[in-house]
Amino acid sequence: MGMELKQSLKLSQQLVMTPQLQQAIKLLQLGRMELLEQVREEMDQNPLLEQPDDTVEGDMSEKAPGEASLEAANAELPPDMEPKVPEVAQEVVADSNNPAEIDWDAYLNSYQFNEPTTASNKGSVASEDMPSLEGTLVRKEDLVEHLAAQLGMLKMNDAERRVAMLILGNLDDDGYLTLTDSEGDPLIHLASEADVPMGVAERTLRRIQQLDPKGCASRDLQECLQMQAQALRDPRAQLLCLLLKKHMKFLESKNYPAIAKDLKLPMEDIVEAAKLLTKLDPKPGRNFSGDDAQYITPDVFIYKMGVDYTVVLNDDGLSKLRISGAYRQALRNGQIPSGQTKEFVQEKLRSAMWLIRSIHQRQRTIYKVTESIVKFQRDFLDKGIAHLKPLILRDVAEDIGMHESTVSRVTTNKYVHTPQGIFELKYFFNSSIARTSGDDIASEAVKNHIQKIVTAEDAKNPYSDQKIVELLRSQGIEIARRTVAKYREVLGVLPSSKRKKYF
Repeated sequence: MGMELKQSLKLSQQLVMTPQLQQAIKLLQLGRMELLEQVREEMDQNPLLEQPDDTVEGDMSEKAPGEASLEAANAELPPDMEPKVPEVAQEVVADSNNPAEIDWDAYLNSYQFNEPTTASNKGSVASEDMPSLEGTLVRKEDLVEHLAAQLGMLKMNDAERRVAMLILGNLDDDGYLTLTDSEGDPLIHLASEADVPMGVAERTLRRIQQLDPKGCASRDLQECLQMQAQALRDPRAQLLCLLLKKHMKFLESKNYPAIAKDLKLPMEDIVEAAKLLTKLDPKPGRNFSGDDAQYITPDVFIYKMGVDYTVVLNDDGLSKLRISGAYRQALRNGQIPSGQTKEFVQEKLRSAMWLIRSIHQRQRTIYKVTESIVKFQRDFLDKGIAHLKPLILRDVAEDIGMHESTVSRVTTNKYVHTPQGIFELKYFFNSSIARTSGDDIASEAVKNHIQKIVTAEDAKNPYSDQKIVELLRSQGIEIARRTVAKYREVLGVLPSSKRKKYF
């Protein structure tokens, strides 16, 4: 039996993820702080990239080749979302594997220096509308420093001071004494480590717990609240200490009748003592937490101009990224700086151009997505959260002719400043819930309705989840009780039994 050799030609399409394409996708999903860090890293490694200073005169008025200007970012682009770049420059960037010579003259002269066509934040956003910087310059004293300063004024011997510093070094953000790597009473371990008797450690711990803020260095919530209750100057404080010691569980569930029955005391006395709980702080160290609020600088602004909304990008200096003037001059004159090869300069030029174009495309995409969101969520911008419409990624993707995955990437960790406040772009995408009237309502808006119902309820007779279902139905919103329970948990609202107030 003979073997037959055959030749056949097979055509197939294959998507090759080039390093440049991977970079463009990566930059698309980065938050602004990560992007700025990436740009800084690239500038450290690439001598052809620079971010000129506003104060430099002369050449600054000329747009640099490859400058990622937001004016260009907002100009019309071809359907494939590639920025308009002269053909010679496209070759420079597109075929990074081609080591052929580059016609520097043609490259440098092929750019059209257009006038700005669309606003970036330069000159468009009133400075008073931008978040203030002052708040970010304050350094808070942390909890350990605050307590150590007070300890420094107390008379303590070496053994006490040794164990005191170990206690302070093991406080968590809320002010509790915790040892993550060991079980049991953390004070036993610390006393052993400091080589002091347990009695000395206990005495030192009590002194720390009486410093400001009171209750720090407690080992659990019960101890924390007891220390604070003992310091209260109030005739009801003594009974509160007893409640905390004997009936912590009933206090947590607000089961005051059970406490009254056990202690054989009038219900009014129990309720009066429980009122003092509002003066105690279950997390005494939180005001000194090192994790300060993170200030968000929006990537994009939505402003109301007359009856229309205008989208303005916040470029944060990205538009000034350009090819170094010194290298441009050298390339024009055909001079390569000493110690560098033409191949090195070509490679760095390609890399710089790709970074600039990737940023260019990222900004352009944020702009288009935000414009589309404005179209869909006009009612929200006009009237607030109750008017947020159901929206899915596909709606915006189809509207602007992009892929859903692109819209998903560009809405993650990007923030928009709107007349209703600052929101992540992802916030505007949420599922729909059927209304009895026919038009759908967004899940975020339903959460807002539930929050309003709970806020307005009679605290002595809070609404059950079933009652909330009925109230929503009366507003034309059809929703299951388990969904109400789920949304209530997301909102951090306790069940009705725990929301009930006796005073």
